[in-house]
Amino acid sequence: MSKLDRLNAVLGADQQLDSLEGLANLPVTRKDELLEAQRDNPPFGGHRPNRLSHIFQSPGPIYEPGLATEDFWRFGRFAKEVGLSETDVVLNTFAYHFTPAGAMFEAAARANGAVVVPTGPGSSRQQVEVAAATGVTAYVGTPDFLQIILDRAAESNTPLPLIKFAFVSAGPLFPAMRQAYEDRGILCRQCYGTADVGLIAYETAACTNGMVIDEDVIVEIVSPGTGTPVPHGEIGEVVVTVLNPDHPMIRFSVGDLSAFATDEDPSGETRARIVGWRGRADQATKVKGMFIRPEQVSKLVADCADVSRARVEVTGSGMSEQIEVMLECSGEGSQDYSAIVQDILKLRSKITTVEVGSLPRDGILVSDLREVP
Repeated sequence: MSKLDRLNAVLGADQQLDSLEGLANLPVTRKDELLEAQRDNPPFGGHRPNRLSHIFQSPGPIYEPGLATEDFWRFGRFAKEVGLSETDVVLNTFAYHFTPAGAMFEAAARANGAVVVPTGPGSSRQQVEVAAATGVTAYVGTPDFLQIILDRAAESNTPLPLIKFAFVSAGPLFPAMRQAYEDRGILCRQCYGTADVGLIAYETAACTNGMVIDEDVIVEIVSPGTGTPVPHGEIGEVVVTVLNPDHPMIRFSVGDLSAFATDEDPSGETRARIVGWRGRADQATKVKGMFIRPEQVSKLVADCADVSRARVEVTGSGMSEQIEVMLECSGEGSQDYSAIVQDILKLRSKITTVEVGSLPRDGILVSDLREVP
């Protein structure tokens, strides 16, 4: 079944689409809206997923369901592509209480027949003791905690030579860190996912140039604060649709910035990929008691026929705060945009027109450059 067929299967009868591009016409749900809905109608905002087995709480608080289905969050696909199998013993150092991280990766390991040692983020001394005693062959957790465990093992003269895989997330994996693990014979790969939507994208054993998009989701990259897709390859807000009939999520913003990878991968990977994390999409900032939001900047572009892109920069501090609105204009730049800017931002601003193509393609619409006291 195609992704379009699967999407229409989870949409209502009055929302059937002729193409995946039609998703752009549906509203985007953001975390603050989900939080408000859950406060009004706890725990899930009025929707009870099919086959509910667990209720988790993440900071917010936001409540997430766990479902009594094999590998509900789909991280098992990531583990399998890297090489996890039934012969492995997994040290799972993600937390098992309140948030679903530990359960996510436990389900991934069990989907591949591996044995799980559920340590959670406990002391490194105990981690070494348990890993040595149980013959751990794979690590699950944040990228940096594995190094702490390995250092503790060296200090206590307790070698852990059986560890051959590291499945990491929830933190930066720097190239030097990855190389240090691989110099020890540990294949280290990362994935990208959230408690709300599960797995989004992942590296494979061969592909580390970007992350392959999970086949059970649709990823869109949109202009921050809007639902409008950006040109392919540009940085924007990550919006995810989950094609799970038991708990579908339609156009949910995970609040991050990323982009589709446009270059060829040396490994020969042909599936769609995204680049890594490029920042947060929530760029709202408060100036003189008023918020400036990305969607306001997008409205500026929509309301000005010859403006193709806009960016707001806030500088200074205290009483000397300044707002500069930079507009890429295809015309002569003689038009007076002050009335439109004032109407949308409700703040006095300096307006600068620049040539098309001169503003950064970094996904930033509101840049707060004020000095921190």
